[in-house]
Amino acid sequence: MPGNSLAESWSAAPVGRTAAPLREQVIAALRQAILDFKLVPGQRLVERELIESLGVSRTTVREALRELTSEGLVTVVPQRGAIVSAPSLDDAIDLYEVRASLESLMVQRFVERASDDQVAQLGRTVEQFAGVVESGAEVRDILAAKSEFYVVLIAGAATNAVQQLLEAIQARVQALRATSLAEPGRAHDVIGELRGIVEAVSARDAARASELMAAHVRTAAHTALSSLKDGIA
Repeated sequence: MPGNSLAESWSAAPVGRTAAPLREQVIAALRQAILDFKLVPGQRLVERELIESLGVSRTTVREALRELTSEGLVTVVPQRGAIVSAPSLDDAIDLYEVRASLESLMVQRFVERASDDQVAQLGRTVEQFAGVVESGAEVRDILAAKSEFYVVLIAGAATNAVQQLLEAIQARVQALRATSLAEPGRAHDVIGELRGIVEAVSARDAARASELMAAHVRTAAHTALSSLKDGIA
């Protein structure tokens, strides 16, 4: 449950033994814990517990929480303090529309610019994803496998502008992606959707690949938003 203490959900190692500034280490550790769902949406981030587990000062923890708040990963709630952000329904709708537009453009650029080797590599990531899904892996592992598809897609698309825009919203949509993939049967459906995208990419059909990518994101949106609506009802 989100109310659990940090010690029960996340075992953090003290920071400070690398060249990176303490503040950056704390930000990176908390960000990764949120993206890996070791710290879940709605969970309180108690300063005292963070100070004890990370072995840093109150000032460093507060600076890190301010940065993560600016990224949308943490929300400060009156009377409760800092919590891991949980997107509202309206935010989720907007985030998915933005993601659909950006990812369809990304795949279009991939078709135009990627080498044949990169196209083949994209196909391999889909089959690796399928293997993970069919093995009955946890949502966290399924998300990690799907992320490999995006690593290849971004590299082949070679568009810094779109990449930066996607990265700006990536952390905020991570919880929504997990909600969608956790729905029974959804991960198996994704296999077919990604295979269709790769087929269009292999045929160098940019319009079709772009259309299929937008449809993939909007199908994920429908699943995730339905779960959010159920939670609100």
